[in-house]
Amino acid sequence: MKLTKNFDKSEFNCNCGCDMPDDVLENIKLLAKELQVVRDYIDESITINSGYRCLEYNRSDAVGSNDASQHPKGKAGDVVAKSYTPDELYNVVKNIKLNPFLSEPLAINGIGRYDTFTHLDIRDNVAEWDNRTK
Repeated sequence: MKLTKNFDKSEFNCNCGCDMPDDVLENIKLLAKELQVVRDYIDESITINSGYRCLEYNRSDAVGSNDASQHPKGKAGDVVAKSYTPDELYNVVKNIKLNPFLSEPLAINGIGRYDTFTHLDIRDNVAEWDNRTK
């Protein structure tokens, strides 16, 4: 199912293979719309390493995240862009959020820095963190 010009629902599916609930899909559609803004801005494809995660997979040893994570709600994506380091992509998103010429403000409110990816989410409140080990 095509969600935006460049994002397909399959890119956001849980890695365990479970079905995505309808309410989660609605959030994924909103997330994809916001990620499309970022993709258009950098003019480069964005790979979704992890999108929706069911609670069971989110709690698994493979992930080890907590229930407060935005992933089980379908509101988060761990992403990479080929020509950008995770830190550079973090800064790009921060700059897009400051752009006064956007027709709508970017709804990405959660931004996390990691060594190999950038976490972006559409939670209601602003949250930023740095989980790099380097």
